[in-house]
Amino acid sequence: MADDRILIVGLGNPGPRYAATRHNVGFAVVDLLALRVGARFKAHKSRCEIAEVRLAGKPVVLAKPMSFMNESGGPVVGAARFFKVAVENVVVAHDELDLPFGTLRLKHGGGEGGHNGLRSTSASLGSKEYARVRFGIGRPPGRQDPADYVLREFSSAERKELAFLLDRAADAVEALVADGLEAAQNLYNE
Repeated sequence: MADDRILIVGLGNPGPRYAATRHNVGFAVVDLLALRVGARFKAHKSRCEIAEVRLAGKPVVLAKPMSFMNESGGPVVGAARFFKVAVENVVVAHDELDLPFGTLRLKHGGGEGGHNGLRSTSASLGSKEYARVRFGIGRPPGRQDPADYVLREFSSAERKELAFLLDRAADAVEALVADGLEAAQNLYNE
């Protein structure tokens, strides 16, 4: 990442009803990053909750869009414009159905894999050329609808590992900020 300000977006759905769901792991990752540096999120005119912090000595804006997942793009682009963050300095943390539970993958650009939050973000930014921190939530069991699955809470077995896995995802974001994408990929991609 350049020395410019970095925007780290956690994707999720606002409100207590969704707080512990699989779809909100992006929120959980940026919440943890804020907690680590003692920052608090505040409402912002971009329609995101924002925390301005320093990670690895660099200025970082943590953002949680306060729209529903499918409409995340508007708030993301609002925050990027307000804080004058170039698309290549945007990092999006999100849930990923196509990875087994707890698997972490960092990547730059690419498709959205059916993820409506990414689709909205890419469309609003006018680019797919941003970094992603993909947190595996696995595929739904049996014939369960993926849209229903992502809005459910983690199983009790998954919850036992979740704090450790979220910690690892936050570490990966910090490594990305400190040392760049390739170095972070070498450490955290499984």
